[in-house]
Parts: sequence; C-alpha cells; structure tokens
Amino acid sequence: MFDILKSLNASKGLRACAAAVFCCGIAAASTAPYKSVVAIRELGLSDAAFSALTLCAAVINVIASIYLGTLADRDTGYRKLLMWLAAVGIAGYGAIFLFPHPAVFVLALLLPVSIFNGLVPMLFAAGRVFSEGLPAADRAAMSSALRGMVSAAWILVPGVLGFALAGRGSMLPAFLVAALAATAVLIVLKLTMPRGGSGDPARRPPKVSLLGAFGLLARPSVALRVLGTAAITSAIHVHAAVMPLIMTGRAGGTTGDVGIAVGIVAGMELVFLLAWARVTRYISTVTTLAIAMALYTGYLGTIAMASSPGMIIAGAFLGGTAASALITLPLGYLQELIADRPGLSASLISLNLFLAGAIAAGLFGLGTSIGSYATVAAMGIVVGLAGALGLVALERWRPIH
Repeated sequence: MFDILKSLNASKGLRACAAAVFCCGIAAASTAPYKSVVAIRELGLSDAAFSALTLCAAVINVIASIYLGTLADRDTGYRKLLMWLAAVGIAGYGAIFLFPHPAVFVLALLLPVSIFNGLVPMLFAAGRVFSEGLPAADRAAMSSALRGMVSAAWILVPGVLGFALAGRGSMLPAFLVAALAATAVLIVLKLTMPRGGSGDPARRPPKVSLLGAFGLLARPSVALRVLGTAAITSAIHVHAAVMPLIMTGRAGGTTGDVGIAVGIVAGMELVFLLAWARVTRYISTVTTLAIAMALYTGYLGTIAMASSPGMIIAGAFLGGTAASALITLPLGYLQELIADRPGLSASLISLNLFLAGAIAAGLFGLGTSIGSYATVAAMGIVVGLAGALGLVALERWRPIH
C-alpha cells in the first residue's frame, strides 16, 4: 500500500493527475446532489424534461469520452488536451451560475459540462502513461489510488457545501464552486503536469477515427467484458436508488440515517481501496471482484430485509468494504482491455458507468412494477453476481493477456 503512495509521490506527472482528479471530484460532488433541485425547483424544468436531459447528457458524455480517447492516443502528450477540457468545464459551470435560465442550464449541461466530465477518464489515461515503468499490478493499484481522490472529495464536499448553503434559498452557488474547482484543475495542469508523458512515439498505435474507435470497442472480447463489469457496477447504482427509499420507508429511518449510512460507505471505501488493490497481487482482478460482489450481496440483502435503520447502518460497514473493490478495481481492469491505447481504454470507464446506470434503471422500473424496493435490491444482487461470474468464466476461457 505504502509502495503505491510512494510511487505516486515520486512522479511529478502522477502527482499532477491526483491533484486534478481531486479537483474534478470537488466539481462533481458540489453539483451532482443539487442538479435536480436547481433544474426542477429553481429553474422550472419538469420531471420528464430533467430525466430526458440527464439521459442525453450521459449519452453525449460517452461519445465525447470515446472521441477524446482517440485524440489523446494520437497526440504528443495529454497536457494540452486536459487543459482545454478544464477550460470547457469553467465555461459550463460558470454559465449556469452567471445566467440562471432554463435554456442556459440545458445547453451547459448537454455540452460543456458533459464534455468536461470526460476529463476524469483522460486523467486516468494520463496516469496510466505516467506509470508505464511500474509492474502491471502496481499500475492497476495506481488507478485505485487516483479513484480514491474522487472518494475523498465526496466525503468532504457535499456535507460542507450543504451546511454552507443552508437557508440561502438557492443552490446555484454550488455551480460557482464547481467552476472554481475546474479553474483549480487548469492551474494544476498548467503549473505541475510535465509536457511529455505520451510514451514512446515509435510505439504509439495508428490513428483511428471515431467510427473505428467504436469498432474496436464493439469487439466481443472487449464488449462482453465491459458488459460484465457494468453488471457488477449496476449493483452500486441499485443501492443508491433503493437504500434511501427503504431506509425512510419500511425501515422507519430518517434522511439523517441515510446520511449516516452513506458516510460510512464512503469512509470504508476510502480506507480499503488500496487494500483491495494489494489483494490483486495474489489473485486475479476478476476473482477479487467476484469475492467483493459476494460480500456486497450480503449488504444488499440486509437492505432488502431491513426492518430498522440500525440494520442498514450496521450493514454499511460491510457494504463500504465491498464497494471499495467494486468501484476501484474495474478501472484498472478496463484500462487493460485496450492496453496499447490508454486514452481509448480509459473511455471505457464512462461507457461502464453509462451501461451500469441503464441496467440499474431497467431493474428499478421492472422491480417496482412487479414487487417492491426490496425486489429491486434482490434483482441487483442477481445481476451483479451474474456479471462477476461471467467475467470469471471469460478470463478462464480467454484471458486478456
């Protein structure tokens, strides 16, 4: 664990990536909890309009991430591209704060903010390049360490910002905070990221178009693994959807209890993220994911059967421990699927999140139509376990390497 932190601290490029990822985490953590509030209650968008906006923004983010990945792989370095993305984020978040109008909100969220959200995968790609000299296991662990910067931001920011803006009557200042965080990203990249970092030009893969990139991603060896990973990640999304509803419903808890459970999960994620990366030195990543999914099954099962807030809060310690692996380990795994194209492989992170969200949304709709929120949790367990076992089967049949 300490070897990974030592390697991160020793590399100027990796330090820059870590600081920039943390600032991107601040931008997301300061706005994501309040987007619906600003859109619906302050700017007057309907529930259906906001839902459609969220879906379209997710699609644009995936397409932008794939295209950005192709640009990163053909460029002579990541620094300039990353700085442009930071500037786009400043413009998008700043426009929402300065011009609080429904049309501005929609356009900003669809284009500059969605494109800016592709910055984090590109930072992971840059981190992959800057860690080229490390063993494969350490490179995967470095991705987990960078993901920990996002978790740290989510632990620190939402509560502090919510307290600071309580009673103001508007959550729009959250977008000012995001714009300032994007500005910090730009400053970090400008002042601390090395100008190189693209690897050996002679080993750089041939240029590929956006259509060609989709062709590479659609190969069965890649697509099936992405789908399996998305099935695992969908369990996290299912938890986010049903835990608050069960906690404040059948379990008889309050929103404060929801906050306690979320805080415990986030804290355990941060504590165990490098520990899980260490485990992959001894057993394969997919086997580790299967073990973590089995543990997460216990947490989702506790939520499904919960009759009191204490049951969910107690289970959150197990849930956070398992979620740490389910959130971080797929990052390194996905980046190995197209190892010779770090930028394009990093775009799989965005694709994974999009597919996971779509799977979870489908499970929520189907589960609530035939049963209850507990039914949705049970379906999340089944799909998550199927994804984990599917990855294990794929690796036994045809390993990545």
